[in-house]
Amino acid sequence: MGNITKLGFGGGCHWCTEAVFQALHGVIKVEQGWIASIAPYDDFSEGVIVNFDNNIIPYDVLIEIHLLTHSSSNEHKMRTKYRSALYYFDDKDSTGLHASVARLSSENKTHYITQILPLQEFRLNAENQLNYYSKNKGGPFCQLYISPKLNLLRSRFAARVREDF
Repeated sequence: MGNITKLGFGGGCHWCTEAVFQALHGVIKVEQGWIASIAPYDDFSEGVIVNFDNNIIPYDVLIEIHLLTHSSSNEHKMRTKYRSALYYFDDKDSTGLHASVARLSSENKTHYITQILPLQEFRLNAENQLNYYSKNKGGPFCQLYISPKLNLLRSRFAARVREDF
């Protein structure tokens, strides 16, 4: 199976982030929970680890989708719980991630506050919280917050969104 890569993503609610990435072709697995980096970013914040086939969906497309589907360009009082970040597992990936965010910032004429940090620790969420959208599609939270993000994905990245999601 292709070139399997994994990255951590943080930014908004982990239920939302989980659903966004689960909806994409080339994503093999999404682990939803809490991510911590190194000090001073060692407090846990909501996030996901995405395992994906880089030959089907390149990491720069995942980054673009991530920046589009959460509040990635402004500070707010909940940034500790919802840190806007890309988390890498290997130091050699840091340069490419910085380059992708810089390119997208220039193309979109947007200053992203998204940090690029090493993933230090991950805690999987409780079983009843995993695959939240799939289990609760009709619920008020999903309808209010997650469905609009998935509709945005379908309008901007239609060919990348799974038909069964």
